[in-house]
Amino acid sequence: MLSTIKRVFSWKLTLLLSLISIVLLNVFSFYGLYTNKFYFFKVDNYIFPILSLVHLVFLYVMWFKIRERELSDVPMRNLEYGLYIVSLVYLFKIIETLITLLSYSDYENHLIPVTFLPIGILMFVLYTMLFGLTFLTYSYRKQFVGTYVFDDRNQHIDTWNS
Repeated sequence: MLSTIKRVFSWKLTLLLSLISIVLLNVFSFYGLYTNKFYFFKVDNYIFPILSLVHLVFLYVMWFKIRERELSDVPMRNLEYGLYIVSLVYLFKIIETLITLLSYSDYENHLIPVTFLPIGILMFVLYTMLFGLTFLTYSYRKQFVGTYVFDDRNQHIDTWNS
């Protein structure tokens, strides 16, 4: 199944779609679904854009390492571990958006903007797509950059003859 997905989504397309999703979701993180307004003075709205910086840096490092044919290193591994935590935030945002969308019937007697469902569904799809693309990026990292085996590098150094 992963090979079929990889045939549809190349590594370049995966990085590009991840970048587009992150940019759109950063804009939507300031958007209030119930009110159809942008809120720039709420501190909570800045959490996702700040955490998405980890993902953006990882995408850049992936692109650079693949383009230059470099191997993985310790900073990249640490960045990926940070991205694992950010992936949990993505999962939380998927669930939060789904709960918000399912609450539509609870407020049908109130004035809800017509943009509630279209933008809410778009946000749900973007969060879900970003979550899936993140794990596809991990797979491409393994394929093109390599695994994180650092103990093996020190085995081939002969310090006695240097």
